[in-house]
Amino acid sequence: VQLQASGGGLVRPGGSLRLSCVGLESIASINSMAWYRQSPGKQRELVAVHTIGDTTSYEDSVKGRFTISRDIARASLYLQMNSLQPDDTAVYYCNAARGLLSGTRYSHFPRPWGRGTQVTVSS
Repeated sequence: VQLQASGGGLVRPGGSLRLSCVGLESIASINSMAWYRQSPGKQRELVAVHTIGDTTSYEDSVKGRFTISRDIARASLYLQMNSLQPDDTAVYYCNAARGLLSGTRYSHFPRPWGRGTQVTVSS
């Protein structure tokens, strides 16, 4: 089952969106799941990580504005994004966590990337 992110859209600065990711059944045993984002001309970056047991980590620019959560029973991952800014504009993806975030290195192997969901913050 491919990971599918949804919930993106066009929002004004200061607005909110809630992203959802389904298709986690195949990776239910993955300890740390993540949201990533990629802006045009930039590399994909790790934005937020949820580790089973409800430990979360965030990229500095989204701390206090984004909240990651995971519903094991529904095999889903969520990202609540508040106080959105133009710099948050990107395609957002969910996948197993891999990379360095807040001093922790995550080493899961990402599954095939889904299409992602576009978030555009503009007035």
